Amino acid sequence: MVFFRSVSLLSKLRSRVAQQSSLDNSVRWLQVQSSSSDLDLHSQLKELIPEQQERLKKLKAEHGKVQLGNITVDMVLGGMRGMTGLLWETSLLDPDEGIRFRGLSIPECQKLLPAAKPDGEPLPEGLLWLLLTGKVPNKEQVDALSKELRSRATIPDHVYKAIDALPATAHPMTQFATGVMALQVESEFQKAYEKGIHKSKYWEPTYEDSLSLIAQVPVVAAYVYRRIYKDGQIIPMDDSLDYGGNFSHMLGFESPQMQELMRLYVTIHSDHEGGNVSAHTGHLVASALSDPYLSFAAALNGLAGPLHGLANQEVLLWIKSVVAECGENITTEQLKDYVWKTLNSGKVVPGFGHGVLRKTDPRYTCQREFALKHLPDNPLFQLVSKLYEVVPPILTELGKVKNPWPNVDAHSGVLLNYFGLTEARYYTVLFGVSRSIGICSQLIWDRALGLPLERPKSVTMDWLEKYCKKAA
Repeated sequence: MVFFRSVSLLSKLRSRVAQQSSLDNSVRWLQVQSSSSDLDLHSQLKELIPEQQERLKKLKAEHGKVQLGNITVDMVLGGMRGMTGLLWETSLLDPDEGIRFRGLSIPECQKLLPAAKPDGEPLPEGLLWLLLTGKVPNKEQVDALSKELRSRATIPDHVYKAIDALPATAHPMTQFATGVMALQVESEFQKAYEKGIHKSKYWEPTYEDSLSLIAQVPVVAAYVYRRIYKDGQIIPMDDSLDYGGNFSHMLGFESPQMQELMRLYVTIHSDHEGGNVSAHTGHLVASALSDPYLSFAAALNGLAGPLHGLANQEVLLWIKSVVAECGENITTEQLKDYVWKTLNSGKVVPGFGHGVLRKTDPRYTCQREFALKHLPDNPLFQLVSKLYEVVPPILTELGKVKNPWPNVDAHSGVLLNYFGLTEARYYTVLFGVSRSIGICSQLIWDRALGLPLERPKSVTMDWLEKYCKKAA
């Protein structure tokens, strides 16, 4: 079958990549093993910042005039695709390899980052430490960070009142973003800026806001979920649980497997370099020195768009429409017909394709591995597997798609649905909670490195026409 051949090839590719990465990151690994046992993330970050500030200064002084490529009219008209124009330290997306968090692939993160149990999924707190410091933390450091995040997770009453002022029928992302905006009242950065803090110290109140925001968003998100779908019956945080486990618990899911899924989900959705809509929006707004709450709320509004974070909701709804029309035991030929029917109606097959990736998304692959471990016989999972076999050849036949392979959204909805979180309309909120880790980590570094206000040049079609005539 095409699917299993694809997986086999992917496995070989990942093996080669892992081997190369092992060599590339040998120095990093030595740094990890010999790093301090200091449990204070703030102190570790404070030690790293001067070195990185000098690195940026040297890079600008020695290579500031080096060209990174040519800008074409297609790039200007095509959403700036392929245009290099942002500094984003926490992750880098390769079209063939997929995402790397501070140089580590998803399989490497699964292997190296501390877990809640042996051979379990990585703890999101560990990824947060990695994104901020570039170092793999030990379990003691992750446990200390988890405890700190729990201590920061208090939500003022006015936040709940702001959410409650909205109709319960409002989209979950609307309610979630409203809650984040209401949290802004407590911003330490805003208070420090109004008192005249020196710009060299901007990163410190940004750090305070960012860690508090990361800690608070699961509580706000769970409140939104319980308000809409569970008659407002709120479940308090459990001080014995980690970040992902607590999020699952507050939503109302106590299954150890669901808690493991939430750890994996938050980790792999946390960051995807800086050019995607939500990350870029957060960076852009923050470049005006808007505090992390304002910046992340703006990012959430970008994430809510159908072409970005809302896609995970669309995938499950589309898969359920396949089952409703054709049944769970759909044949390959029936599935091909349904895919063509979708495409011929002017719609896309949700969950396939990506703006940068040109291979199967590694985030899809690790979710597939999770499904094989926990729900191999689930009909919807088997349908997702069959889609992997059917959809890419059809999209390739169309000739209009640069990447016919499944992305992260193609799988997450089926996993969540299996463990009881069936409300697809809520899925983007889960994405938003996860993305707080990546956006806020980079925002801290934006302030530490003193990155400037973002202000690219725009042009009109008249300008382009005249410029192209002169260049001809």
